[in-house]
Amino acid sequence: MGKPTGFMEYKRKTDSVMSPLERIKNFDEFHEPLDKDERQTQAARCMNCGVPFCQSGMELNHMVTGCPLHNLIPEWNDEIYRGNWEQALARLLKTNNFPEFTGRICPALCECACTCGLNDAPVTVKENELTIIETGYENGWMKSHKSPVKSGKKIAVIGGGPAGLAVADRLNKHGHSVTVYERENRAGGLLTYGIPNMKLDKSVVDRRVSLMKEEGVVFKTNVNVGIDVKFDDILKEYDAVAVCCGAKKPRKLNAEGIDTKGVYFAVDYLGDVTANLMGEKDKLLVNAKDKNVVVVGGGDTGVNCVETAIRQGCKSVYQLEMMPKLPDTRAENNPWPQYPRVCKVDYGHEESIAVFGHDPRIYQTTVKKVVSDKKGNIKEIVTVALDFVKDEKTGRMKPVEISGSEKTMPCDILLIAAGFVGCENYIGEKFNLKINERGNINSNSHATSKDKVFVAGDARRGQSLVVWAISEGRQCAKEIDKYLMGYTNMV
Repeated sequence: MGKPTGFMEYKRKTDSVMSPLERIKNFDEFHEPLDKDERQTQAARCMNCGVPFCQSGMELNHMVTGCPLHNLIPEWNDEIYRGNWEQALARLLKTNNFPEFTGRICPALCECACTCGLNDAPVTVKENELTIIETGYENGWMKSHKSPVKSGKKIAVIGGGPAGLAVADRLNKHGHSVTVYERENRAGGLLTYGIPNMKLDKSVVDRRVSLMKEEGVVFKTNVNVGIDVKFDDILKEYDAVAVCCGAKKPRKLNAEGIDTKGVYFAVDYLGDVTANLMGEKDKLLVNAKDKNVVVVGGGDTGVNCVETAIRQGCKSVYQLEMMPKLPDTRAENNPWPQYPRVCKVDYGHEESIAVFGHDPRIYQTTVKKVVSDKKGNIKEIVTVALDFVKDEKTGRMKPVEISGSEKTMPCDILLIAAGFVGCENYIGEKFNLKINERGNINSNSHATSKDKVFVAGDARRGQSLVVWAISEGRQCAKEIDKYLMGYTNMV
């Protein structure tokens, strides 16, 4: 696909990015897309490889490589190269309900598996995808499409995050009547309240929700099922229910004094900042301006906290990572097309380097103690270095404190971004659903033990990527359609 010799003739060129010191002045998106001619040249690099690992979404060495949605990447790269943008959009939407989300925030598992990346730089798959969908909106191709035939079946979707939106979008397009229940002010889940505005502007989420409303999906916000409305009442009213409530129970730190004032979970901090930006809150829960900030957790959520604290004007920011630093290049035991386990410098790290002169990450370190002042507010933390030893019972490597490695750091705000451990407690209790040992809703595929109740997204598989949530939602919708109709023609 693309130009047969394109990968030899053209070098990878990405969208331009605003300089760190300039982009931290606000919470706006900071990428400037290539023009259409340059984008077509980039699509020409898709090399018509024999096996397109980019769309495989398969597991190698316990890690997924390639797109979990199995996007038809070579096909729409070819359409871009030939200038057939509307056809490219049609092929993209065949497998991905929301390319405007994944094109912005997905870690691009597709590019990690790109054959061109074996000996050169991979194709700009993620940016090509985003250009396709944005071109669709710009040209009015993203119109409301209502199913001409109605099934007479009613489905409730509990949770308006990416998994819930995918379930709703797919079932609605197949003629079912869908109502989405969302406990927050707006739909979107972590798309809205977890991912900072500069990575995903909330107008993008609102635009898609508005289109879904035009197509007939009903959204009931500020309704917490299980609290405001009984789950059993939902069951009585609808023919099927999809539980897509996420896995928002944050992992706590086992540190002395962790309940001190000034310690917050990252999800609460990020959600509060976004709600304030959208005008939903007049006052911030916490403002990092002129404060020493420490983030615990080296993942994407931790980086989001770093970026947000810098934009608020923090005095300093550090990111504690309990794992060792990954190598800068692939190790011999991590060959292509496996997912590359290499150290990455994210936008927040670049911004910290530009503002403070150093990468914010401190590896193999965690918080041992939180120290408060006379008023009970956090003033500093005691950190400890970690080593990893093999557990004789499980055979797994476990972290062990290194004696005498304690250090004291000034800290006015401690943000815990250590991941999530499953659904919130009330989900299993109020919905009367079985919760497994990982804290997720137990299911056989997407069907739960309770008749006509299905589950998708993080609530089923645990904390994961947005692209996986969309994939989960698509497959859950397919199971629900078959349950209701006795067959399904969804692919």
